[in-house]
Amino acid sequence: MRNLIFTVVSLLVVVNSLAQRPAQNSVSNKRYNPASLGYRLFWEDQFNGNTLDSQKWAVRGIGPRALGFVSPEAVKVENGFLKLSALKRGDSILISAVGTQGRFMTKYGYFECRAQLQKSPGVWAAFWIQSSEISKGEDPSRYGAEIDIMEFFKKLGTDIVSHNVHWAYGPHQQSTHGMQSYRKGVSEGFHTFGVEWLPDRYIFYVDGYKYYEVTQGISNIEEYLILSMELPSDKNDIRNTVFPDEFIVDYVKVYKKQQAK
Repeated sequence: MRNLIFTVVSLLVVVNSLAQRPAQNSVSNKRYNPASLGYRLFWEDQFNGNTLDSQKWAVRGIGPRALGFVSPEAVKVENGFLKLSALKRGDSILISAVGTQGRFMTKYGYFECRAQLQKSPGVWAAFWIQSSEISKGEDPSRYGAEIDIMEFFKKLGTDIVSHNVHWAYGPHQQSTHGMQSYRKGVSEGFHTFGVEWLPDRYIFYVDGYKYYEVTQGISNIEEYLILSMELPSDKNDIRNTVFPDEFIVDYVKVYKKQQAK
């Protein structure tokens, strides 16, 4: 009986960890921008030129990932945009991810990208902040967190983007669970996605509108930025995906309070 109870509890923990919150509207009609919140530009990339700026980014995790392979071939910079693709090469699917690890790492501030999301279900665009220490311990203040500023799972709806925070990678991994923001028309054209990372909370924004404020999983260490086009692990999930597809990024900007170092 003890084993049965343990199994049931374990299953409930797994199910709970996968739970998604219902989509919600912004908390008010007030529209914010970094300047109105007291921030000044600290770091940016507007993806000028025709190659990825190696002083700021590198293709991240080249090799197998989920159903595909991360490849530099799926990363392009052209016409002032970073284009992260999911595409087919024969029987293989190539996907893309770039990160600032070892080039730009920081903590606290307002982190924002302006981007056009992918068109298909199955694959998904993501903009996130990651800790290089996250698997070394369970205290997010000391070891950091994965801060998912934006993920676009089109299967959840064409007007919904997701946010999340994960920490304590390993057998006791924890999560805030998926937070869904409803923003009419977010799957068409360009939109901004941001998070205000403070010493005691995260605040998530879409197009300058505030959606969620979170006080769990707060990282107090320097972390790096990631932009990626992701693939699931189940082939059934990409049965309606149209390849190639793109996540197109206009800019990434990081803002700091004037007194911040």
